[in-house]
Amino acid sequence: MWVQAMRAIVRSFVVFFAVAVATSCAVFTPLPEPKTLDQRLAMFPTTGLPLQGPVTVWWNEHQVPFIEASTDRDAAFALGLAHAHLRLGQMEVMRRVSQGRVSEIAGPIPQVADIEHALRILDLGRTSKTVYASMPAETKAWLDAFVEGVNHYQATTADLPHEYALLGLEREPWRSEEILTIGRLASVDVSWFVWFRVLALRERKDWPQLWQALLEEGTMSAPSFASNQHASLRELSRLLSTMSRNGSNSVVVGAAKTGTGAAMIANDPHLGISLPNLWVLAGVKSPSFNMVGLMVPGVPFVAVGRNENIAWGGTNMRSAGSDLFDVSSLPAAQITQRVVTTRTRWWFDSDLVIRDTPYGPILSDSEVLPKREGEVLALKWIGHRPSDEISAMLRMNRATNWDEFRSALEGFSISPQNFLFADVKGNIGQVTATHLPKRSKELPADIVRPLSDAKAWDEIVTSKDLPWAYNPTDGFLASANNRGAEASVPIGYFFSSDDRVTRLQQLLGGMATVTADDLKRVQMDTYSSSSTLMRDAFVARVNAEKPALSLSQTLVFDAMAAWDGRYDLGSKGAVAFEAAMASFMPASFPAHELSAFDAAGSPYARFAPKVRDMKADVFAKSAVAALQTGVDAWAKYATWGDMHRMIVQAQFASIPVIGSRYVFDDVPAAGSSETILKTDHETSAERHPTRYGAQARHVSDLSDPDANWFVMLGGNDGWYNSSTFRDQVDAFQSGQSFQVPLKIETVRATFKNKSVLAAK
Repeated sequence: MWVQAMRAIVRSFVVFFAVAVATSCAVFTPLPEPKTLDQRLAMFPTTGLPLQGPVTVWWNEHQVPFIEASTDRDAAFALGLAHAHLRLGQMEVMRRVSQGRVSEIAGPIPQVADIEHALRILDLGRTSKTVYASMPAETKAWLDAFVEGVNHYQATTADLPHEYALLGLEREPWRSEEILTIGRLASVDVSWFVWFRVLALRERKDWPQLWQALLEEGTMSAPSFASNQHASLRELSRLLSTMSRNGSNSVVVGAAKTGTGAAMIANDPHLGISLPNLWVLAGVKSPSFNMVGLMVPGVPFVAVGRNENIAWGGTNMRSAGSDLFDVSSLPAAQITQRVVTTRTRWWFDSDLVIRDTPYGPILSDSEVLPKREGEVLALKWIGHRPSDEISAMLRMNRATNWDEFRSALEGFSISPQNFLFADVKGNIGQVTATHLPKRSKELPADIVRPLSDAKAWDEIVTSKDLPWAYNPTDGFLASANNRGAEASVPIGYFFSSDDRVTRLQQLLGGMATVTADDLKRVQMDTYSSSSTLMRDAFVARVNAEKPALSLSQTLVFDAMAAWDGRYDLGSKGAVAFEAAMASFMPASFPAHELSAFDAAGSPYARFAPKVRDMKADVFAKSAVAALQTGVDAWAKYATWGDMHRMIVQAQFASIPVIGSRYVFDDVPAAGSSETILKTDHETSAERHPTRYGAQARHVSDLSDPDANWFVMLGGNDGWYNSSTFRDQVDAFQSGQSFQVPLKIETVRATFKNKSVLAAK
């Protein structure tokens, strides 16, 4: 026992030491002085550059760059300069997280060490060198030139981003394969987030029934990571979900409904809420490319946007790209191990042992994963197989038609996407773009599979084998992380609930003609069918049972009954409903079921049918207490916007003592967890933040190359305290956007600032 006590004391000292050093160092690292757009653009390098020809970078008032280059190589180099100029600090953090080098910047904190161990086991860069070596020459040339631009900026700039001083970063040259590893970080399997939540429930006697119910429900919303999770596991989940592309809405509308002869597209990707934004907006004009759209910082292709012929967007399909196998019966000869040395800021280096098997790395060696006696879990992940998403996306970025679009995506594996397509001729389509093992369509008996199931991984299916759609009779296509069309293999097991996709279909289906402004309004819709389903079940049961209610409780009940199911800023009914459910749900249903279905699906949709089966006395007691909770909430919050908040902050806001300097805005937020305007949150009767959901929007009308509108939560610049660091917050919250043209003539005429780049 004394050994455990000493370990606890040592761990407490280490935490205190790390926090003390971190906060004392940070005191001497204040936020940068405010900078105007002109001051920021003066920091962009323009001379002594390794260029082949003339290059001009045009900038609009939001510091969005549009690169005009006479060669592809120069365009890629200038794009690397632009990414580094706007987001170098953010890119450096992503580089270290993707490589499991978190302790280098965080210090000797046990929870961080646990997360780092898990990241090292996951080994996101496992195939990066192999993929880079096998890339086509044109892709490699583009990627290398981009990295050369990043390195040139980092090596020559006099003013490094705030993150360098705060986190003790040095000027470390980038390698091309590191960009591929960041791509893997942005593509982690969302199934893991469900597994992390429910693995601990496998000790229950009713686990087999609960697991089957989860599979049959087949839904998944972005989890809120309840506070009863192991702290390190909760933080690992938050870290991965924040940086990965694991949610979105995307719609395309064909010529029959636009009336212009061309198609339209609307995208709003869902990610963690933090600054800098997890997208950067840019445009490129070179011999092979004419494109504009949203990019992952540090990754040199347009993920969401358009060129002169087509537009594209997508949503994570939440496919079954991973399996857990129990490898406890493997012979020792089939288990290999390697030792990796980790650096820790202000502390000693340490060694980690990473074990691997033919079925993947041994994930259960991680301290953060729930353990079962005698079980050794290995992770088989499609992301550990070589695949070249950069080549696929660059081919898509310059595609001119549907056939080229589909062909480009055959090499695309992760993150699994329902890619939507629209073109200037009015055509629309959807591609199921991923690689999957050829599994049996029978539902797995457990979350951990027997080794015999690994045979399915001997044959991999690609997008050419998976469902697709082209010019459907409805005249539009909508995707919102929902269950896709049936395929020859199981696409996945945990999809989003139907709220968003059915609402998109309802709204678009009811329009004879669709305009770009219509699509912008659709993106701001706040109706939730799951909530109204639960509300109707609750109201019907109260009316049937007629429990004794006070006057104030009756007023709350009447507001719930009259509520239109919209989470608008000024809604009082939304406050009444959410506050009541925060009390009613945990009082009425088993905690383990709520936890499981919170991880794997919307509790409202799942539990609404159960309300009618509750015992009368149990329901009456829970309902009265719930309505009183609503009364208490009404006394504090007049509207949904008063209760439901968007906290615009950097991830550094969690640093002790100084974190408040990284909280920039606290604004009312419309929407909820299952609305088109997604602002995911924990069910609560108190003032609460949304930390996941919509944080960028895009609409394009393909009838006009310049008819493209974008907006993001925050701003395009990652330089703290610049004038364009968070200049779009108000516009984003109110549903406004700004136009970004595609024609270079329009760019020259409307982008008021330019950087003319000169060769050595």
